[in-house]
Amino acid sequence: MKKFIITAFIAVSGMIAQAQTTPEVENKKQADIAFDKETHDFGAIPQNIPATYTFTFKNSGKEPLIVTNAVASCGCTTPEWTKEPIMPGKKGFIKATYNAASLGVFNKAVTVMSNGKKGTLTLYIKGDVKAPGEIQPGSKTVN
Repeated sequence: MKKFIITAFIAVSGMIAQAQTTPEVENKKQADIAFDKETHDFGAIPQNIPATYTFTFKNSGKEPLIVTNAVASCGCTTPEWTKEPIMPGKKGFIKATYNAASLGVFNKAVTVMSNGKKGTLTLYIKGDVKAPGEIQPGSKTVN
């Protein structure tokens, strides 16, 4: 009986040690999303003309990256994204379109969910919607 208890104790200890190291090994193999930039400033944009920016990212991990969802902070921003798995070393996109209906400064967020190491991250678009004819020549406009 004593041998059985000692053998069981050693087996359980080994499983606990293995369980503690497995997530670390899995993290090294996991997908990883790396954006070129996480904030885009449109500058001055004309009212009622939608402004769109495409954020690009690379899967810098070892497994296929899947963007499961992209959610805007309000109904005035519409996100689109790469729906198919992005293989390691390949690129994908999150496109954010702001409707520019309201005058004034805006700062909107798009929350991106994926199977990458970070899980969830937030992208931002910002700018200043001006009335038609109010944008000065030479000012920063829609990119």
